[in-house]
Amino acid sequence: MDLRVLSYFLAVAREESFSKAAAAIHISQPTLSRQIADLEEELGKKLFVRGARSLTLTDEGQILKKRAQELISLAEKTESEIRGDMHEVSGNIYIGAGETYGIHTVTQAFRNLRETYPDIYLHISSGDGRDLAWQLDNGLIDLAVIFGNVDHSRYESIPLPFEDRLGIYIRRDDPLAEKKQIFPKKDLSDRPIIINRESSGDLIPGVSLHLFRIAGTYNLLYNASLMAEDGIGCVVGLEHIIHTEGTDLVFIPFAPEYTMHTHLIYKKFQAEPRHITLLIDEIRRMAE
Repeated sequence: MDLRVLSYFLAVAREESFSKAAAAIHISQPTLSRQIADLEEELGKKLFVRGARSLTLTDEGQILKKRAQELISLAEKTESEIRGDMHEVSGNIYIGAGETYGIHTVTQAFRNLRETYPDIYLHISSGDGRDLAWQLDNGLIDLAVIFGNVDHSRYESIPLPFEDRLGIYIRRDDPLAEKKQIFPKKDLSDRPIIINRESSGDLIPGVSLHLFRIAGTYNLLYNASLMAEDGIGCVVGLEHIIHTEGTDLVFIPFAPEYTMHTHLIYKKFQAEPRHITLLIDEIRRMAE
């Protein structure tokens, strides 16, 4: 598949119209229609459902849209790195991060670096562990901030100087909201809870998830907090991610206290551009 044709496909998907897409990318409508038809023939699948007034993506079209965006993003990133002067400190840095207050170490390191090198730019996207590992392995991000253990056979890592405390977010009008600590087995066994989709086996070490009523899962905590506000269940999550002051929610930590370690990771055996290397060095200095 040609990247140019994929960009045409994305334009049609965005505009939901051949005529609007053709105008947006400055080619003729017949040429655009022919390019999309050739792409559909190459893949052996229809990518659009032609309606009276607009186009909608087929299931196969939705899959291609996601992958086309990733491919074009990777191509642009690669071109930028190759065109750049390895001795010139400028360029973009892409970081994927789990939701953690510990990201401040990264952002403060970037702020320090940018005071000397103003032509560097930071782009942060949120995700959970499985998303971040895939993006890092496929070159869509340069660095990742993750929780828990690190696969040292694949990644270099820097422990960040922050531990996230685990507990629950719960409505203020719930009787549990008056507690200073939550004992999972005692306090939550009869409550619906909402957990991170990456949870496996235990709520915390030694406390099996089988003891609880799972009402749902999440990958980003903000949406889960809305579930808690609407009374679907208690959300198990990390402190400081949701600002509860002035809201209907409170955070209560688990007892005994359980914290999660945070690491910055990046691929082993990879020559990084100078601006990324300098950021890694600054993060390492601040983390010591």
